[in-house]
Amino acid sequence: MNLRNLLIWGIVLLLLVALFNLLQGPPQTANANQISYSQFLDQVEADTINRAEIRGERIIGQNGSGETFVANLPPQDDQLISTLRDNGVEISADPGQTGPSFWTILIQWFPMLLLIAVWIFFMRQMQGGGRGGAMGFGKSKARLLTERQGRVTFEDVAGVDEAKEELQEIVEFLKDPSKFQRLGGKIPKGALLVGPPGTGKTLIARAVAGEANVPFFTISGSDFVEMFVGVGASRVRDMFEQAKKNAPCIIFIDEIDAVGRSRGAGLGGGNDEREQTLNQLLVEMDGFEANEGIILIAATNRPDVLDPALMRPGRFDRQVVVPNPDISGREKILKVHMRNVPVAADVDPKTIARGTPGFSGADLANLINEAALLAARRNKRVVSMAELEDAKDKVMMGPERRSMVMGEKEKILTAYHEAGHAIVSINVPEADPVHKATIIPRGRALGMVMRLPEADKLSENYTQMTSFLAIAMGGRIAEELKFGKEKITSGASSDIQQATRVARAMVTRWGFSDKLGTIDYSDSNGQNVFLGQELTRTKSISGETARIIEEEVRRLIDEANSTARKILTEKKKDWETLAEGLLEYETLSGEEITELLKGNPPSRPSEDTSPTGTPPTGAVPVTDEEDEEGPAPGGVSPQGA
Repeated sequence: MNLRNLLIWGIVLLLLVALFNLLQGPPQTANANQISYSQFLDQVEADTINRAEIRGERIIGQNGSGETFVANLPPQDDQLISTLRDNGVEISADPGQTGPSFWTILIQWFPMLLLIAVWIFFMRQMQGGGRGGAMGFGKSKARLLTERQGRVTFEDVAGVDEAKEELQEIVEFLKDPSKFQRLGGKIPKGALLVGPPGTGKTLIARAVAGEANVPFFTISGSDFVEMFVGVGASRVRDMFEQAKKNAPCIIFIDEIDAVGRSRGAGLGGGNDEREQTLNQLLVEMDGFEANEGIILIAATNRPDVLDPALMRPGRFDRQVVVPNPDISGREKILKVHMRNVPVAADVDPKTIARGTPGFSGADLANLINEAALLAARRNKRVVSMAELEDAKDKVMMGPERRSMVMGEKEKILTAYHEAGHAIVSINVPEADPVHKATIIPRGRALGMVMRLPEADKLSENYTQMTSFLAIAMGGRIAEELKFGKEKITSGASSDIQQATRVARAMVTRWGFSDKLGTIDYSDSNGQNVFLGQELTRTKSISGETARIIEEEVRRLIDEANSTARKILTEKKKDWETLAEGLLEYETLSGEEITELLKGNPPSRPSEDTSPTGTPPTGAVPVTDEEDEEGPAPGGVSPQGA
């Protein structure tokens, strides 16, 4: 590219020089008078010319008054020199150029040369000379990774053992295809990696290529989509042509749902550009022409929207689920990310894994990175458990807002609000243990209670759900019991919202209503919905059914309010003790809360003004966000069901 720019500027410079020379002309003839040859001879004979210079077919001279003249010479005049000498004229000669100059020829031919150069440029572009050029929009944008540097293997992938086992067979086939072909086995056409964002689908695909040591083409599904009809299909054809030249190889398409959505759903019908691209992809994967040695690996987190023809065997023979890791998987992932980070002796990956339920591989990588950055800011040489704990709190709840000034009334309100959540959580059945309670603002919350599940949860029962509802309403009930109904703030808005979502899911999705029965009244698109996650809109139902749904939701919320009120009334002493402890210490761990309720206040160094007492890392945040109408003293957020 730099050479091309230099050539262009060189041509421009030459043209400017030529134009300058052409316009400038000889300095002597710029203001000369043109006279005929007869006039010139008459002036010579009249002895009025002092000097003359012969330049090719022209003669330039000066008369007695100093005026310059120019005259054209005839083809042959043998007597001219003798005449000039006889009349005492000083003679000089300049043969000049016998033909057109180089600059004249260049200027005359420049338009034609420019047209030829432009034609050659476009021809090279059309023949594939530049994939990113003006005529290269039909070429594939797939990038070839040969893994000479930064090679990834299965050792760099952790927490997804089942997915690795599924893909190990593809690796063995790429290494030794004859092993399977002897028994009539055929190489798989494709593997579809399905899982939530951040679980490492792209990393697994790179690991397959790294293990097999074959070329790896990577492209995004959106790279096929263009406004020009047929461009996407052309790119698919070109991508497979490149792959054939490098076979055996792997083609990885990330976010394939951008191009692989079900056909017929759009307004364009069969002429839709995206559908034409999908049709070409289907033909290339399993058509009349066999593409041996090419394995297509694709990733998506929306398998429900893919076209059925794309999902059938012969195209994507394998559907590999890549879920969020369990506690054992999280421990392995943390160990992988800790390889390049110096950690202290007190760091226990298992403890960190226990405290990060629901974290994906990307979340855990971010956690380690935040801890390393925090240790660097503190001028430490190693990352200790304290940095990991603080980084985990920052990732899950947001950074501390210690610069935020809270009034005494708001601080007291927040303390009793959070103490209400904690006391209800301690006294309801089958609730996760309280891990931490704090009234230090973090993110948008002015305070929070964190509960740490003892193990990963895949489902929750009715008792756990009703306990969650009571915990969610504990903060609002605490405000009412302490300050009166007329002093309740808007801080419980997030608590109410979360409790309502869970109660509506219990009624419309999970069949926990005798009046409605075990009927699904919502539209979930086949996706799992856990406690606290965003619920989709309900289906069209009759007015009577909608009224019953609202009554059942109201019943569950009222029962949760009654449970929270009963617990806080019976445990008023514990509730007030915990609130006073939060006002004094700002942050209390689960063990410190237990000891405080037994009458043993936590011991804190007098010089340490920052909140301490956080046990080993990890807990699911139980927070609530500030409402638009006012700040939220704190609350709870649901934990996975």
